[in-house]
Amino acid sequence: MSTFKSFEESLSTLNADNFEDIALSLFHFQAKENKVYKSYLTYLGVNSEQIKEFDQIPFLPISFFKSHDVVTGDWTSKTVFESSATTGSITSKHSVKDLSFYLRNSKRIFNQFYGPLTDYNILALLPSYLERNNSSLIAMVDYFIQETQSPFSSFFLHDKSALLKAITDAKGDGRKTILWGVSFALLELAEDQEVDLGGCTVMETGGMKGRREEITREELHRFLCERFNVDTIHSEYGMTELFSQAYATRGGYFKTFPGMKVVVRDLNDPFERLQMGKTGALNVMDLSNIHSCAFVETQDLGRIRQDGSFEVLGRVDNSDIRGCNLLVG
Repeated sequence: MSTFKSFEESLSTLNADNFEDIALSLFHFQAKENKVYKSYLTYLGVNSEQIKEFDQIPFLPISFFKSHDVVTGDWTSKTVFESSATTGSITSKHSVKDLSFYLRNSKRIFNQFYGPLTDYNILALLPSYLERNNSSLIAMVDYFIQETQSPFSSFFLHDKSALLKAITDAKGDGRKTILWGVSFALLELAEDQEVDLGGCTVMETGGMKGRREEITREELHRFLCERFNVDTIHSEYGMTELFSQAYATRGGYFKTFPGMKVVVRDLNDPFERLQMGKTGALNVMDLSNIHSCAFVETQDLGRIRQDGSFEVLGRVDNSDIRGCNLLVG
């Protein structure tokens, strides 16, 4: 019998060969135990028991996280992640059954891409997220800062002088340094002065959030590289409604860990999947969304490249602006 625990344990053994089987098993579990997803499938006229193929799994529109409590099973959340909001917009909410599971999962994904957190100093420039409650990004980065066990790892709200001192001091301790920042804050720092981050990693999370005129990711990265003395800008792709993150080490081309898969749907027919290289809207299978819904239809535009990585090219027309990823590529 499928249980939360069995799916949690399966994440450590996920690979290209067993992903589809585990995804199908989780789909059938959530189709029965998630009231919102079950109702949506009924509305579509889908009999979940007849879904036998991985490619047949329907995706839940992300807007349901704004209007419903999307949970699998019967439990009460102690933590609720909430998205950032523009004036007058409704935020998404993601009920969290086990915060430690989210944090451990985020750490596992980071380790896969970058190695142990104890090898790093993490300097976080995330003012818009620190200024509000219930941000999944702040929860993750705060946990990472603690896990580094570094005296230099910290959040920096508006104190640029303290940040600049930390950058200089961290370079001398033998660890690698990551400056993790929301896009508008990194841009403001770069405009204010040239900062020598040679040998460091700059990680942008997206997010102009009405603070600045929109520019392309390419333009932003080029400017940051020039002002920070680095060869490339890294990017993180995450959202309130997902428990997993994707990372791009160059050019905004995101790669996922084995428990996350991105597919592209046709803009005019949400049930038609597009071939590699075609631009459409992104659907995300996040098998870490065990306690909510693992199959999410986002409002991000993108395409999948030949090597399996994906690009985020903007937002679907007329969709709400997302705080975490406002850059167009």
